[in-house]
Amino acid sequence: MKFSKPLCLSILLLFVSKINAQEFKLGKVSIAELEQKVHPKDSSAAAAVLYTRGKTRIEYDENDGFINLTDVETRIKIYKKEGYNWANKGVWYYNTSNLPEKVSFTDAYTYNLIDGKVEKVKLKSEGIFDEVVDKFRGRKKITMPNVKEGSVVEFRYTIRSPRDNTIREWDFQAAIPINYSEFITYIPQYYVFNSRQKGYVFPKITSIKNSKSIVFRNKERSLSGGTGVASTSFSTSKLDYSEIQTTYLAVDFPAIKEEAYVNNIDNYVSSIQHELSMTNFPNSPMKTYSTDWNSVVTTIYNYDDFGPELNKTGYFEEDLKTLLGDKKNADEKIIAILNHVKSNVKWNNYTGYTCDNGVRKAYKEKTGNIADINLMLTAMLRYAGLTANPVLVSTRSNGISFFPNRNAFDYVIAAVETPNGNVLLDASDKFSTPNVLPLRTLNWLGRLIRKDGSSEEVDLMPKKASNDIVFINYSIDPEGKVTGKTRRQCTDYNAMITRKNIFSLKEEEYLEKLENENNKIEVSDYSKTNEKDLLMPITESYSFAGNNLCEVIGGKIYVSPMLFFTNEKNPFKQEVREYPVDFGYPFLDKYNIIIRIPEGFAVETLPKPAIINMEDNLGSFKFNIASDGSTLQLNIQHQINEAIVSTDQYDMLKEYYKGMIAKETEKIVLKRI
Repeated sequence: MKFSKPLCLSILLLFVSKINAQEFKLGKVSIAELEQKVHPKDSSAAAAVLYTRGKTRIEYDENDGFINLTDVETRIKIYKKEGYNWANKGVWYYNTSNLPEKVSFTDAYTYNLIDGKVEKVKLKSEGIFDEVVDKFRGRKKITMPNVKEGSVVEFRYTIRSPRDNTIREWDFQAAIPINYSEFITYIPQYYVFNSRQKGYVFPKITSIKNSKSIVFRNKERSLSGGTGVASTSFSTSKLDYSEIQTTYLAVDFPAIKEEAYVNNIDNYVSSIQHELSMTNFPNSPMKTYSTDWNSVVTTIYNYDDFGPELNKTGYFEEDLKTLLGDKKNADEKIIAILNHVKSNVKWNNYTGYTCDNGVRKAYKEKTGNIADINLMLTAMLRYAGLTANPVLVSTRSNGISFFPNRNAFDYVIAAVETPNGNVLLDASDKFSTPNVLPLRTLNWLGRLIRKDGSSEEVDLMPKKASNDIVFINYSIDPEGKVTGKTRRQCTDYNAMITRKNIFSLKEEEYLEKLENENNKIEVSDYSKTNEKDLLMPITESYSFAGNNLCEVIGGKIYVSPMLFFTNEKNPFKQEVREYPVDFGYPFLDKYNIIIRIPEGFAVETLPKPAIINMEDNLGSFKFNIASDGSTLQLNIQHQINEAIVSTDQYDMLKEYYKGMIAKETEKIVLKRI
C-alpha cells in the first residue's frame, strides 16, 4: 500500500513528537541547552519554556473519597537579564477550612555551564514562601537561586485539592516561546466535563480509555458464640471502572505578543478550560451542574454573604432619612447615596462579589471589600425607592469567561433601572460618577441579578464620548522660542483619568511631570477648576514656554502646529491584528489653536486641510487651517465612536491613524521677509 506524502509527513511528525516526549525528564539538562545563546525561532525572546508537562487526575483516596491531584514539571531557559523573572514561580491555592488545598514544590534546581562543566544548585527553603492573595486564597512562590544569563531552571510542583469537580485551566502560550507543552487529564467515567479551547493556535488532542479499579478495605467486628469475645475480620472489595485519558500536545507555540490597546492579553492565550457538567456515581442519582448563566447567578444570589446582605437596612436607615430629606427625583437620590457611600466607606483593595466583613460591619468600621461597598450601595438605593440590583462583573485583570461558571466573576457593581436605561454605579472609586465606572470594570459584559432570580446581560462598555478639548494660543519669536497659554477641559472618563493624575501627586511634582512629558516646557500660572465637583468637566489652565518646540534651519522656522499635543507614532504597526482594539471608551479630542507669526516672517508652507472618515461611523479626523497674514488658526478633531474595534476593522483603523499622524506631524514653514 502506498501512502501520500502528507500522510507520511504526519506519521513522521507524530513519531518525532513521541520521541521528544520521551526525551524530556527532570534532571537531564543537556550541555546543548546550556550553551544555547538565543532561541532558535525567536531571537528576541528573553527566556523560553523548553518543556512543561502537566497531569491532572481525579483519583480515589481512602479517607477523602475522590480528590484532584495536579502534577506539573517545567524546564525554562534564561537568555537575557530581562528573563530573570521567569526563574520565579507562584501557584495560587484555596486556603479555607472547607477547601484546604496544598501546593508543594520539589526537584527545583538551577543549572549553569561553568568552565565547560554543568553546575547544579538546589532551591533551598529560604527560596520558598507563602503569601496571602485574599481571604480565600494563598500563593506558594519560589525564587530560583544563582540565576544568570544562560541558566536553565527546572522544578516540579503538586496541587492536592479535596475538590473533585474542578480542573485548572492550562495555558499553552506565554509571553515567551513554549517549545513543548503537554497536558493530560485522567477523568473517571463518573464525571462528565465540558472542555473549551481559546486562543488562535490549538494543541493536538488524543484520547484513550483506561481500565481502573478501586480496592476497598473493610473492617468488621463481631461477637463469637455466647462468650462475648469480640473478633475482627478484614475483607476487601473491588470496583472496576473506566477512565478517559486525554492528552493535549503543543509544539513550538510562539510567544503571545502584547499589542497596543489590548484589554487583557490572557483572553487570547491558547489554553484549555474544563467545566463539570454532570456526575453519575454508582447507586446514586445523576446530578447535573450549572450549565447556563441564570443557574450560576441564582446560586450566587443565594449565598449567605450576597443576597441576604441586600436585605439588611437597619444600620443606615436613620442616616438615609436625613440624607434624602430634600431629594425629590431619582437623579438627586442616586448622586446623594453614591457620594454618601464613597465618603463613609473606603475600599480595602480586595475585589470579590461576596462580602468580607458584611455590610453592617463595613459601614461601622468605614472600610470593606468591593462587595461590602457595592451591595451596601444597592441596598440603600432600594431603600430610597429606586429599582436597584447588583451586577456581577469580571474585571479586566480577571479576563473574559467563555462558559457559565461562578469563577467567571470577581466583582460586583450596582445598577438602577430607569426609563432611559441602566445607570451603573461603583462607590469604591472616589472619582467615579453615574455611568463612569473605574476602568478596571470596563470588560465587555456584566450580569444583572434581580430579586426574583432572573438575570440579564448588561453592556459595560461606554457609549457616550469622553471629551478632551484643548485651547492653545501661542507666539513664536524669531529665534524659535514659543510662549503661550493652554486651557484643557475634560469630561467623563477623560476627567476621571485627569483627576486621578492630579490627586496622585503633589502639585509641584505634577507640574514637573507635566513639563518633562511635554518636551521640557516651562509651566507657570497653573490653575484648575472643578477638580472636586465630579459632575462638572475639569479644566486646567497654564502658561508655557519652550526653546525646543520649533526648529530653526537656514533662517526658516519649522513648527508642528499642535506642539506637544502632536501624536507622533502610530500605535498600530502590525500587519495582521489578532486581538480586538480596546480603547476603553469612545472619545473626542478637539484642538483650537491660534499661532502668532513673529514679526518679519511670513508663511512659506502650510499643511492642507484634510478630512479622514472611517466606514460605519467608526471615527473621523478633521484638520482645518486658515491664515490672515500674522495669525494662523487651526481646528483639529479626532473622534473614535466605539470603545472596541474588531479585528475586521483593523486595517481601516491602521490607515486612519497613519493618515492622521502624517497630517499632525506636517510642519508649518515660516520664512523671513
